[in-house]
Amino acid sequence: LSVKLFDCKRSAVPVSLVSSLRYSPIGIASLIGKIAAIGDLEVVARQLGMYMVTVIVGLLIHGGLILPAIFFAITRKSPFTFYQGIFQAWITALGTASSAGTLPVTFRCLEENLKIDKRVTRFVLPIGATINMDGTALYEAVAAIFIAQMNDISLDTGQIITVSLTATLASVGAASIPSAGLVTMLLILTAVGLPTQDISLLIAVDWLLDRMRTSINVVGDSFGAGIVDHLSKAELAEIDAAEMLL
Repeated sequence: LSVKLFDCKRSAVPVSLVSSLRYSPIGIASLIGKIAAIGDLEVVARQLGMYMVTVIVGLLIHGGLILPAIFFAITRKSPFTFYQGIFQAWITALGTASSAGTLPVTFRCLEENLKIDKRVTRFVLPIGATINMDGTALYEAVAAIFIAQMNDISLDTGQIITVSLTATLASVGAASIPSAGLVTMLLILTAVGLPTQDISLLIAVDWLLDRMRTSINVVGDSFGAGIVDHLSKAELAEIDAAEMLL
């Protein structure tokens, strides 16, 4: 029965993919129609440029200052050495835009380059690739505020807090695949009553921002594994000593 069930699923996947591809021209035409309906392309392009700069600067501050500062404050180890060890994982995440696709490289970087215990990496990294989407949370919050400003909608303090909290929760539920953040953006925009149709404008620049936020997600997972390894070294040593006595 189980074999038949998996055979049915295997047969259904190609059918669903072919059906999606058949309707893709309609989706592409809809995106083109949305862009063609824009009155002043120069103004929108300038707004998208500032939006990209804001997201990139925020990601650089988070990945280049906040995460290393937290790591150094807890472990008293050099974050620069840690960055050297995970450089290959960071580049892979930048190229694949997928936290899950980068996992094998992240495992190798942490275990071979930084000598982090396998028991820590095998526990922390899969969880981090699923729920630790700090780069995605930052991106979604900025994107929601950008859409509000583009439509001349002012958000009060309560709505900004709602956007921040919803972005954090939505990023936890985002899949670790390329452009998954655009799907969860619908939840955030709906929560504060912003127009959801403007998400199509973000697709034009999401190919770059998706790679950058994914690389920050992987960096955050790696720093988290390094912190857990530092805090649990004594317990792991006790377990190893107890196993040697048995």
